[in-house]
Amino acid sequence: MAGLLAIYLNDHLAGATGGIELARRLVSSNRGTEPYDATLRRICEEIEADRATLEQLVTRLGYEKSRVKPALAWLAEKGGRLKLNGRLRGYSPLSRVLELEGLQMGITAKLQLWHALQRLGPSQTADLDLEALVRRAEEQRSTVEELHRHAVGALTSA
Repeated sequence: MAGLLAIYLNDHLAGATGGIELARRLVSSNRGTEPYDATLRRICEEIEADRATLEQLVTRLGYEKSRVKPALAWLAEKGGRLKLNGRLRGYSPLSRVLELEGLQMGITAKLQLWHALQRLGPSQTADLDLEALVRRAEEQRSTVEELHRHAVGALTSA
């Protein structure tokens, strides 16, 4: 069981690496653009903190952190930028929509991780405030949903 848990947590660490890169790209591409700028910066900081929490859990449980999986996730996020977005160069309103969808998928996966850890019980997760982590992930997902609705609305005027 411990081996499977280590794999599971490392998979989520890798996903968090890709999620952070995607969140940073959204922040960079939407700097100074409302309603995205400040909200995306906050969410990015929270995602970074969530990944740090997960890293601490992996270390506390005595599991080795994979070096390959996060590197592959980082590369996958960079490769995901090579998509048609309706413009030959630069950021498009479609880029924002697709990137927000990707971010929402990552947040949903993280929420499922926190729920899974709740089911493991306090012997594995005693120092984590999983209720707070769940609430924060739910808030992140709701906020990104709202930003996505706004971004989709902007597609018709672009």
